[in-house]
Amino acid sequence: MAAIAQKSPCEGIRVIMGKESPLKLSQREPDAREEVPMRTPKRLYAEARIIYHPELLTCLHCGDLLVAWNYLAWDKTVQTLDGLLSIATRPGHCPHATCPGSRLRLHSAAAQRMAPLGSTYGYDVLVRIGWLRQHQRATYREIHTDLASRFPISESHVRYLYQHLYLPLLACHTRQQGKRLAQVAKEQGGVIIALDGLAPQGGEPQIWFIRDLSTGLTLRSGWLAQLDQPTFEAFLEPLKHLEWPILAILSDKQTGLVPAVATTLPNSRHQFCQAPYLRNLAEPLAAVDAAFKGELRTTVRQQIGALLRQEPQRPPGHGGVLTVTGLLPSPVAEPLVPTCPRPTPSAAPTTSEPAAEQVITQLVRHTRYLLTLKGRPPLRLAGMETYKRLSNVASVSLDLLAKRYDPRLAHLYQGLQAALSPFAETYQALHQGAAWLHDIAYILEPVATYPSNAVEVAQQLRGYLDTVQRQPAVTPTLSAFGLHLDKVSRSYWPGLFHCYDVSGLPRTNNELESHFRETRRRLRGPQANRGKRSERCNVRAPGNSCPTPRQRLRYRRPYVKPLLRTWHRSGSVLRRIASVSACRAVP
Repeated sequence: MAAIAQKSPCEGIRVIMGKESPLKLSQREPDAREEVPMRTPKRLYAEARIIYHPELLTCLHCGDLLVAWNYLAWDKTVQTLDGLLSIATRPGHCPHATCPGSRLRLHSAAAQRMAPLGSTYGYDVLVRIGWLRQHQRATYREIHTDLASRFPISESHVRYLYQHLYLPLLACHTRQQGKRLAQVAKEQGGVIIALDGLAPQGGEPQIWFIRDLSTGLTLRSGWLAQLDQPTFEAFLEPLKHLEWPILAILSDKQTGLVPAVATTLPNSRHQFCQAPYLRNLAEPLAAVDAAFKGELRTTVRQQIGALLRQEPQRPPGHGGVLTVTGLLPSPVAEPLVPTCPRPTPSAAPTTSEPAAEQVITQLVRHTRYLLTLKGRPPLRLAGMETYKRLSNVASVSLDLLAKRYDPRLAHLYQGLQAALSPFAETYQALHQGAAWLHDIAYILEPVATYPSNAVEVAQQLRGYLDTVQRQPAVTPTLSAFGLHLDKVSRSYWPGLFHCYDVSGLPRTNNELESHFRETRRRLRGPQANRGKRSERCNVRAPGNSCPTPRQRLRYRRPYVKPLLRTWHRSGSVLRRIASVSACRAVP
């Protein structure tokens, strides 16, 4: 006791940075913060205790009745959306020592369906997190706010459950769709697949998908560092081992993809998407139209730019406010002129000054809007549409001038006429080229009332291209455009018409664009470094089959509760699933 009562020799005098400190060891500064006690885990009190027994009653080897062991397994507390449960299972075994079933420990399947291995949160919690994250686009903070009102959970643990439990289970679920794919393949005699990739960002690897067109299932996905023939052959190699024949393949006409498909799947029909074919046909015409639009806009602004920039006179008290709604709307203005149900027959049709001013103002605003039109090749060209609609504005202005003269209206009509006249010949040439594109698109468009096969469509297209080549007295631009149509069509010809013979094979893969928009949204995050973001998403994708061709990633180690350490055990089932694929590739 004397040794315990002695004071430390350094307690009386403390020296800090060469100066004597008047404080003792147990003293604190007056402005020092209060010491926060260490947080201890909260004790969970279960609302019910459930002990499960194996569903099997007899031994699988000898058929004798099973005997329960005198201990509990799978004893854990499970937090569900409905409440807190304490569950356990009493394993069973065969009573005969010579039977192989005596060494088995049969657990209850119902107990294992309550929560994943090594987790105290039920499967309903994982489904709730996945639903909020995948379908409601909720952030981890919003998900934590939703769940914290039901049971204690941290935001970091919400992230952990989603990334390390929900996504691996989702990957396992995706790979269990083989029976559905086999049934569809049996009905149609094989599978029809589509190959497409998401446009890369900033030199990053490109993610590619192989999907079954009938079911929408992702057969294979992966990040490709290069788009050459060896890379595509390695990506397509597992398709050779499918137990069902591949009837047809739909894809774009990439340089390395076409020979890779011919080498890997020589007996399958390779259909080229017709949308890129039409865009490639319209490429030179779209370039001429873009230059035409720029020159037209410049000329129009030179003629009537001052009129377009002129602001109309505003009524007193409005201050530029057009429409106000809500709890405090603007009062309804009384009509300036009393309305009459039926005008007198003898009265001449006249227009009030405010009404005429409003019509002219709207016409000028519409003209200003037409100068901002944007095209969408191949069938919508902005320059042609701008010229056509400005011509309509000039025609309407002339009709209004015939009824009532106005200086602004006269300026608008004269300026548009002066601006449009020099471009009439160019517009006619563009109009002829656009008509050729529309005719080709019409030939390729199937008609439900008159189905055509591949030979008939090919003959119609070949005949029309020959007719275009024989067009007399065309401009040099149209002549070069006709040669371009024939050249591009010959390059696409081997894979342009399979869709008319194979039932269920679409002409384009535009229906899959929604999946790519969803994938792009998932890959796009608030982080500035999108490359690392893409890699993290790739590591967690359920349909992913190819590793990202980059260096090994560095992750922050998430906070893990002691009960979740089962995940890190060697040979863990969830860890094996996640090592194969861990992020959702199916958009």
